[in-house]
Amino acid sequence: MTHTTGPDRGAHARDGRKTKGEHTKGEHTKESGGRKGLHRRKFLGGMAGVGLGAVGAAGAAFSLLTEGTRSKAAAATDGTLTIPDLLEGTTSDGTTTFTLAAQTGTAEVLSGVTSTTAGYNQSFLGPTLKWTNGDTVLLNITNGLDEDTTVHFHGAHVPAEMDGGPQSAFAAGTTWSPTFTVLDEAKTLWYHPHALGTTAEQATHGLAGMIIVEDDSDTSAALPGDYGVDDIPLIFQCLAVDSAGDIKYDQSGYLSSGLSFPVLVNGENVDDTTLAFAATKTRNRFRALNASPSDIITLQRSDGGTLTQIATDQGYLAEAAEVTTIRLVAGARAEFVMDVTEDVTLQAVITTGWIRGGSGTYDFLTVTAGGTDTPDDLPSTLNTIERYDTSDFTARTITLSNTGATMKINGSAGLTMAGMTMISTTLGAKEIWTITNASQLEHSFHLHDVPYQLVSVNGEEPTGVGLGWYDTYEVVGGGEIVIAMEFTDFADDTYMYMLHCHLLQHEDEGMMASLMVTES
Repeated sequence: MTHTTGPDRGAHARDGRKTKGEHTKGEHTKESGGRKGLHRRKFLGGMAGVGLGAVGAAGAAFSLLTEGTRSKAAAATDGTLTIPDLLEGTTSDGTTTFTLAAQTGTAEVLSGVTSTTAGYNQSFLGPTLKWTNGDTVLLNITNGLDEDTTVHFHGAHVPAEMDGGPQSAFAAGTTWSPTFTVLDEAKTLWYHPHALGTTAEQATHGLAGMIIVEDDSDTSAALPGDYGVDDIPLIFQCLAVDSAGDIKYDQSGYLSSGLSFPVLVNGENVDDTTLAFAATKTRNRFRALNASPSDIITLQRSDGGTLTQIATDQGYLAEAAEVTTIRLVAGARAEFVMDVTEDVTLQAVITTGWIRGGSGTYDFLTVTAGGTDTPDDLPSTLNTIERYDTSDFTARTITLSNTGATMKINGSAGLTMAGMTMISTTLGAKEIWTITNASQLEHSFHLHDVPYQLVSVNGEEPTGVGLGWYDTYEVVGGGEIVIAMEFTDFADDTYMYMLHCHLLQHEDEGMMASLMVTES
């Protein structure tokens, strides 16, 4: 393992913080309906990873395929938005237990074509989990696949041993039982596999689900929160599928001929169909998750109107922001509300993030007005976000690069735990990282454990929604972002967190490093 030694300054313990010794360890124990897509599309993706400079030679493996985008004309609404089931937990002795099983199945990703898929407790995707700040949760997760898997709680601030990274892989037929206290405030998270070399395959086949964290803040009380009624999950997937229904996940698959690149919302194909949601309340809250392996999704209204964004990856903004678009790279989330007094159609603009993929503009959902209530004004302040003074923060540079199809962080390919770069820091450390993209490829930088603030994006200071909290952010080819974070609550001398590109193929091709947070 390549080590980057933790610096001396800015690395001190924070009094009163919990460490792993105060949490029960995860255990391994031995234990022994698909969604219907509606249409298909066939075309090549546009330029992937267009950066600050011209797209340069990145090896033969990364020859770019180009074509114009496609705009889908408004289609008649003939389908209803599927709302993922809400998984009920069982509470006993102060702990709420959730039971999940990763399993294989079949589903129609393309209309009329059966695909082999995977899901949690079902054939494709998984149920939504609801956690409450301050509660203790236990998850009994059984591996019904025929290979190792993990379940990572993307964006959650949990002990490293419970994070579901590659060190926590568990075998077919066994059950992993992580347990922890929910320290996160209200936000939208998600869960998906994170084993070495198999993340893209397992996640693209359907192993993904949303997590909603609730709290008792005044802001949460003032916002829509009735799941499936006025609090609506939107899980986007842009996949690559051949005519036989085989879902592709790696470079050779994506470069094969005769592919379609379907866009799915909550498991439903929206290529040529606009789904419908009949609003029964005037104000509706939407939680958008880009669960695609690589493509970028931009949300907007078909009439050019505004969306009221209230949250980024890591919770509420300081104040609601009126925006015309919301751009989500792979792995990112956002929340917005709309006061629906007349029908509104939402669009997804798809941009290829990898060597090949989807492109175009799709009317994916028409929200029909039906509420008769008059909601109160949104709170003028949603959250208190104190901007970091980074003058005394410890600085690091994290370099993203590639040699042909091999992806690297700080010069090392994270294809094995021993082979990846390891960043060493200490509990209480405050750090500022410059994430430099030395390639001309698109990357989506994800940090486990703690949220970060944007200090700059390609040399520009953030404004508006860029002042929120993130755990996943775009790094364009030739660009850089500067982020700041503080390592709180958890330390471990065995289990590590991860930092990596959330283009899942890049992660599996080596763009992943480990993060060890130890006691000072």
